[in-house]
Amino acid sequence: MTQTDILVLGSTGKTGRRVVENLRARGASVRAAGRSAPVRFDWNDDRTWEPALTGVRAAYIVDRQDQPGAWDAEAEIGALAKLAVERGVGRLVLLQARTTGLVGGKDLGAGERGVRESGAEWTVLRPNWFFQNFDEGVLLDSVRADEIRLPAGDGREPFVDTGDVAEVAAAALLDDGHDGQVYDLSGARALTLAEAAEEISRALGRVVTYVPVAHDDYVGELLSYDVPADYAGFVADLAGQIRQNLNSTPTDTVERVLGRAPRDFADFVREAVARGSWAV
Repeated sequence: MTQTDILVLGSTGKTGRRVVENLRARGASVRAAGRSAPVRFDWNDDRTWEPALTGVRAAYIVDRQDQPGAWDAEAEIGALAKLAVERGVGRLVLLQARTTGLVGGKDLGAGERGVRESGAEWTVLRPNWFFQNFDEGVLLDSVRADEIRLPAGDGREPFVDTGDVAEVAAAALLDDGHDGQVYDLSGARALTLAEAAEEISRALGRVVTYVPVAHDDYVGELLSYDVPADYAGFVADLAGQIRQNLNSTPTDTVERVLGRAPRDFADFVREAVARGSWAV
C-alpha cells in the first residue's frame, strides 16, 4: 500500500504533520489536507470533502472537538467515512482521545462509530495528553512564564509523544494487521504535573513550578483571557481527568505496534530545551 495516495487531514497540526513525515519517509504518496494545507479540507464546508477524498486509498482523520463551538462528531465523521468508502477509500485511521466520560460536554469518542460502520478497514487511535502540549500547545506560555497552572491536582498522566502517535498512525495506514483495532497510546511512565515541571526545570536550568488550582478558578482565569467559555470548560475538564487519575495507567501499545519502547518524557524535554522552545 506504500505507493498509493494517502489523505492526511489536519496535516499542519501536531500529529498530522508528523504523520505526513512518517508516510513520506516510508515512500508513500501523501495528500496533505487542511484549511491552510496544499489540499483544502474544511469540516465546515462539505464541498471540500469529495475533492480531498477522490483518488485516495487510505485516510487519516482528525476531528475538531478540541476547538470552540458545538459539533456533532458522530454525524460528521459518519458522513465523511460514508463518502470516503463511496469514493474508494479502503482504510481509515481515526484520531480520538483517551478519555473517560464527557469532556466539556463532548464525547471525544463519538466519531468512532462512523468509521467502525463505514465498511472500510479501520483503526482508532486514543492517545493520552501529548508531550507537545508543553512546547507547542496549551501549556507553552505557562512553561515560558515558569508557572504551570492547571486543575490537575496530584493526579498522574502517562504523557505520550506525538511522534510515537504519528508512527503508529503511519503503520496503521500502510501495513496490514491493524484492522478493527483500538489503540490506547501512552508513554511508559505516568507523571504528576509537579514531576513534569521538575524534569523541565532540571533541563532548562531555571525553576518551573506547578500550581494546582480549583476547576472553577481555572475556568475563570481562561475567561479573563477572552478564551471562549466552552473551550475553557473543555480544557478544565481534560485536566480534571488527570486529577481523577481516569487514564493514568500506561499501556504497552506503542511497543507492541512499533517494536520499541515509547519515547521518554526526559528525552523530549532535553530536545525541547536544545531547540529553545522555552527560551525567554
